[in-house]
Amino acid sequence: MVHSSPKLPPLDTLETFAHAARLGSFSAAAEQIGLTHGAVSRQIGRLERWMGVRLFDREARGVMLTPEGMRFLARAEEALALLEDDGERWPANRRTKSRGRALVRLSVTPSVASLWLFSRLARLEGTDLHVELVLEHRLADFAEGIDLAIRCGKGPWAGVRGMQLWRETLFPVAAPALAQRLAKDTGGAPDAADLFALPILHDSNVEGWRRWLAAAGLGYTARIEDRRFEDYNLVLDACVQGLGVALARPPLTEAALAAGLIVPISSQSVENLVAFHLIRPDEALRGPAAEFARRFLEEAGHGEGAIAGFLASTARQKG
Repeated sequence: MVHSSPKLPPLDTLETFAHAARLGSFSAAAEQIGLTHGAVSRQIGRLERWMGVRLFDREARGVMLTPEGMRFLARAEEALALLEDDGERWPANRRTKSRGRALVRLSVTPSVASLWLFSRLARLEGTDLHVELVLEHRLADFAEGIDLAIRCGKGPWAGVRGMQLWRETLFPVAAPALAQRLAKDTGGAPDAADLFALPILHDSNVEGWRRWLAAAGLGYTARIEDRRFEDYNLVLDACVQGLGVALARPPLTEAALAAGLIVPISSQSVENLVAFHLIRPDEALRGPAAEFARRFLEEAGHGEGAIAGFLASTARQKG
């Protein structure tokens, strides 16, 4: 984690440290603030690495403050009191309830949030869950109170468990006006070279276009007329506005295709070599997070057996 100031400890660890110090147990602290045992342990580890000293002695029946930990506890409680007086609430405090509903923190890329999740979120939350969305591209840090994450890649990833959400079949699309102009210029049957004469729109991973063009015998290197965007929702927006041609990524493009905002311009397709995954820490999930994951995976089309395997606990809780 990159801190805003080298003079400050990682602030999200202070309340976790204070709870563990008062209770003498990482497990008890985890239960009180709505984290997992492993998340508490990782936060304490981050704080100890920042300070360069051990704050706790790990014992069979729990944990005990070291002399350095005792001194730091007084400073941490003073800092927390100041923040509470300022009306701030720590994320860990907010993880237990929100208007009577259990809180789940989901780290998700903007593209999946806007193109797939938003339209389904109220149904997935129901009356008993509230999902706090953390929109980001960086690797999710479960020690920061994140319950679940959605990321795109090949997987698997060390230290976490992931489940592929869906497979993507990529095919070229364009805004209707651009598609009509392309059809007029090519006599209604544009080939790969015709598409390649137009600006190519893509996100940070251009491999899909490389593979699609390679199937037609064309190589791809970046060109000044092409446009790269950080997130796929911007690729889709640019395509809708007629700035170039993009590769559709169902199911993220289903709504735009159904609304006629974009149209297919070739029947040739390739399988995406990367995929979106639902990711969880390797330790046991909190009950609300497990329930949301179950609903989410059902919505994504997975069966009970696969979901049960993803939710099964393999971690042993300690201390």
